[in-house]
Amino acid sequence: MFDFLESGRYDVLGAFWVTVQLTFYSAIGSLIWGTVLAAMRVSPVPLMRGFGTAYVNVVRNTPLTVIILAASLGLFQTLGATLAGGDFEEINFRLAVLGLAAYHATFVCEALRSGVNTVPVGQAEAARAMGLSFFQVLTLIVLPQAFRSVVAPLTNVLIALTKNTTVAAAIGVSEAALLMKEMIENESDAIFLVSAMFAFGFIVLTLPTGLLFGWVSKRVAVKR
Repeated sequence: MFDFLESGRYDVLGAFWVTVQLTFYSAIGSLIWGTVLAAMRVSPVPLMRGFGTAYVNVVRNTPLTVIILAASLGLFQTLGATLAGGDFEEINFRLAVLGLAAYHATFVCEALRSGVNTVPVGQAEAARAMGLSFFQVLTLIVLPQAFRSVVAPLTNVLIALTKNTTVAAAIGVSEAALLMKEMIENESDAIFLVSAMFAFGFIVLTLPTGLLFGWVSKRVAVKR
């Protein structure tokens, strides 16, 4: 039953390692860009608020597959953007990270914006009365409390991001979903086993993440 694994024809661990890398880099990108978008959405500048609102509403309601394909077909094949060069697989990996980060940043933004709304208005007003700028109030007073109150929602975004890395297979990134597709095509007599193996792999990646950050959420929760 496990002959196809023992033969060494398939690098399952290597494929999941690519998935982990996709998740890690995309999570960092989405956290940074999502924080910037959240700052725009609560900014007193109408132009920044308008851009943040438009970006979130458009990108969040666009299928992730379309975004990933647009990054590959549009940026790479049409415009020639390689994002630091490299071979075809390296370029598509970086484009997949870009697409995943651009998409999931919208969910990070909305989670953070809900956290910002939990911070008492009086704290921001007191900080402004002391002469702090909007940027200082946001970075020193509001965002630290907002992050602490939205650890659980951000965990859900991270788990969704981990599972959504499978979309990168659409542009040839050799992560777990692409290998699973290859194995199902080649090992038609073990479809259930292959599917169960990859499902278990994603459970191993996501379940500990949920448990860990659930514990962190309780530890850092802001007491009101």
